[in-house]
Amino acid sequence: MKKLSLIIVLLSVARGVLHADVEPSSMFGDHMVLQRGMPIPVWGVADAGEEVKVSFAGQTVSTNANKSGRWKVELPALEASSEGREMVIQGAGDKILFKDLLVGEVWICSGQSNMQYGWGKTSKFPMYNWGGDADLEKLVPAAKGKPIRCFHVKVDASFSPKENCRGKWSTDVSGSAVAFGFSYYLQEALDVPVAVIVTCWGSSSIEGWMPLDMTEELPHFKEQMETLWTLPNVARVNKAIETGVRPGFVWLRQRPNLLYNAMLHPVIPYACRGMVWYQGEANANNPEQYAETLPAWLERLREGWGRDDFRLLAVMLPGYGKDEGHPDSNSWAWFRDAQMKLLMRAGTGVANTIDLGDTKNIHPLDKEPICRRLALIARKKVYGEDIVAQGPRYVGYSSGGGTITVDFRYADGLKTTDGKAPRGFWIAGEDRVWHQAEATIVDEVVALKSEKVPHPQHCRYAFSGKPDVNLVNGEELPAYPFRTDDWERPGSSGRE
Repeated sequence: MKKLSLIIVLLSVARGVLHADVEPSSMFGDHMVLQRGMPIPVWGVADAGEEVKVSFAGQTVSTNANKSGRWKVELPALEASSEGREMVIQGAGDKILFKDLLVGEVWICSGQSNMQYGWGKTSKFPMYNWGGDADLEKLVPAAKGKPIRCFHVKVDASFSPKENCRGKWSTDVSGSAVAFGFSYYLQEALDVPVAVIVTCWGSSSIEGWMPLDMTEELPHFKEQMETLWTLPNVARVNKAIETGVRPGFVWLRQRPNLLYNAMLHPVIPYACRGMVWYQGEANANNPEQYAETLPAWLERLREGWGRDDFRLLAVMLPGYGKDEGHPDSNSWAWFRDAQMKLLMRAGTGVANTIDLGDTKNIHPLDKEPICRRLALIARKKVYGEDIVAQGPRYVGYSSGGGTITVDFRYADGLKTTDGKAPRGFWIAGEDRVWHQAEATIVDEVVALKSEKVPHPQHCRYAFSGKPDVNLVNGEELPAYPFRTDDWERPGSSGRE
């Protein structure tokens, strides 16, 4: 990695230590929303040693820029407020005034194309004006009268971490369908200002959003970076950057680390509650690797923000691909299984989309249910509301007498959407041959059997590309997919 680090230093543009004026981070501007209930970092650059004062809501904090010209202060925690107020940043000889600032809830929304997918084609942000969800588009007029704001980070790439990003605050709702819908339903429930900082780019892998230092713990990421830093690839990236990065640069947006440097690092440590993460299609072919990478990345985000309670709400990949519903096909079911492992970490959630999606379209239209489910999870897990926020989740099973009995959490009112027997269950015996199960709801459990499996050992539910499912709880929230076995994925190393 010494050679890799040397190349980074040589290609990085060093920030000068002299600044004619005090300059706050690009994350600060008119119409921004500050996070309530926690200290608020405000940072930027100035002349080395220059005193910088930041004033807001009757409070003033000050510091001196260090030898590199960087400065950072923290405003004390504030209560939510829909009153537009001013922030003053004062240097030795200049003053910066930001107007119409609110205080409420702030979330990062990141990922690839399904986060970039728009609610319609008439938003103020052209990058998001494709796709569409009619149910979300109907909410836009009402949302414009609410304290909902956004910051869109424009697409960019860099070989080294940038101090500033391209983007600004807006009083318009986000053009992203998921970011907009999440902010709408969250604001409606909490009745405080809500803002989303949207930084996403189609086709990007999780590695594109990872800092270079993660090469030390993830060998596959180190290999990707070594490939990126070959001279032909360096030249190709440099040419793209010199000509001006645009959304259509597919090859560029698929590279590791570059998006983190230009589109996420400048956002850190803007005070926020956490991140909504809709990504995975680019990594779906290696779920085992993703199961290790996603939790490691979460810990790195928490380190960057300096907060162990930084939340991560992931969107499960919805139904896609035709595999006849068989649970042993090499489908997205395995990737969803990897995503669910995120729940082993505190402060996380996964929005269930197993009943959504499209067999042939990797960009399904049905984004509105995703937004509602994300908001429900946030209200329950983050804000402590006493509500049912998710569908039935597998907690255990027992086997005997030719039957497997499956126990669930969040199963009050367990039923099916069509009144028929539950679909999507498969069972297998010691021979590991899967057969469709006859499923019966008994109170809050499901009993499974098949005459083809006299001694069932394991079961799987909704474990295919786009399964046909109908199991929900009393709140009409779908049951999460699961498997009781630990057998290897077809085609993966170690498959018996």
